[in-house]
Amino acid sequence: MSSVHSQHSTQYLPETRPSTVEDKGHGEAEKNYQLKSPRFWAIIIGVYLSLFLVALDRMIIAPAIPSITDEFHSTEDIGWYGSAYMLTAAIFFPLCGRIYQLYSTKWVFLASVLVFEVGSAVCAAAPSSDALIVGRGIAGIGSAGIFCGSMNIIIPLVPLRKRPIFTSVFGIAFGVSSVLGPVVGGAFTDNGNLTWRWCFYMNLPLGGCTIAVVFLFLHLESPPRDKLTILDQFKRLDPLGLLLFVLAMVCLVLALQWDGTTYPWSAPKIIGLLVTFAGLFIAFLAVEALTPKTAMVPTRVVLNRSVGGSVLFVFLLSGGMMAIIYYLTIWFQAAQGQSAIQAGIRSIPIVLCLAFIGIVAAIFVQKVEYYVPPLLISPVLCAVGAPARSRRSRQTRTVIYGIGISYGFQTSNLVPQNMLAHADVPLGMALMFSMQQLGSSVFLPVGQNLFSSPASPSMVFPALRTSTLRLARPHSETRCRRVNLTPSSMLTITL
Repeated sequence: MSSVHSQHSTQYLPETRPSTVEDKGHGEAEKNYQLKSPRFWAIIIGVYLSLFLVALDRMIIAPAIPSITDEFHSTEDIGWYGSAYMLTAAIFFPLCGRIYQLYSTKWVFLASVLVFEVGSAVCAAAPSSDALIVGRGIAGIGSAGIFCGSMNIIIPLVPLRKRPIFTSVFGIAFGVSSVLGPVVGGAFTDNGNLTWRWCFYMNLPLGGCTIAVVFLFLHLESPPRDKLTILDQFKRLDPLGLLLFVLAMVCLVLALQWDGTTYPWSAPKIIGLLVTFAGLFIAFLAVEALTPKTAMVPTRVVLNRSVGGSVLFVFLLSGGMMAIIYYLTIWFQAAQGQSAIQAGIRSIPIVLCLAFIGIVAAIFVQKVEYYVPPLLISPVLCAVGAPARSRRSRQTRTVIYGIGISYGFQTSNLVPQNMLAHADVPLGMALMFSMQQLGSSVFLPVGQNLFSSPASPSMVFPALRTSTLRLARPHSETRCRRVNLTPSSMLTITL
């Protein structure tokens, strides 16, 4: 009975931590928590700005896809414009967690912002489709480091009892950017003086502001680290595990993108990719279990019941959210004939819920110092709000779904901070962010296959089976063209 009680009590937000290393980290946060200091808020705003940019970059390219394909004549590469960014981010999240554990938070974060800026510059100046895909991949790597670094900067600046309010902005930025992305991207694309390239040029000055603020104002005490040789540092980065994980995820995403559309499920290529994924992933798990000291995902982290549950929770939650947002945008454009900007505006109820309800959830957790109730409420609200059969019920249920998503995203990030030792928090947060991106990468192809099946379009979106979509091209040679759409090709256009 006592063991059960002790497990239950760890779900509360403690005022202190038991070990001396954790007490030191807690004391540093108390010292750095200066709400009246301009330096404190400059760092916080700079970190939030970088986080918003990398989250916005996932969706901002969606309305620009027709312009890009017109310029590069690269219809066959459409799917990679979105997946290259999210896939590299998901793959490198665990590695970034290990890097932050080994090296200075400040300098790793600055390097990550610089990599993201390089990727954005490559995308903005891309002379070909291949260069754009490479730039998206580079930006995805930088975004992984920025996501992990943002939380690792907040941890020594804000004590745990005050952290829910600050971490809630992470979820808010993540969700709001998912809906604002098409609006901003559509505005740039429709403007003849800017074009789609400004979807990426805009990252350069804003990212430069973050670099300047963090470089000038962020000064954190370095925790004690072992002095390692270059070879030992390389081993700590788990190169074999990283290689296996990269190959496994590439095989999985390729299989999910191709099956049912490019190839049937029974095609040798699909079967081979799935079998290869299973073999590589099992090998990855074996390497991580046999090398706990150097593993990107140590068993002590992932086998923690609360952390493992929160990882699965955020994987499913983010996958469902991305599928809903993508297909809701498709419905607005294909069935109602709205533009990309108008489709984004019609999704504002989700944005408002993510913004305001997220703050409410954070205040609740901070007051009661107990994070489990929002995690229980979130999937119930999402399940109630996701289906919609009429216009009136769709508006109401969109709000309910937004509330559920907001409750889940904000609260789940507190679990590894509370349940893991101070030294393992970077690994835990990296794993959480990785599952967010991986859930999006996996469930978008799954949604495409469900949508492409003979039965599902008539059940979900009857108007889309025979619909056409008018793609307005005010600054191209053809000002407007009418494109006949199949269910699968509509997802391709939005990606």
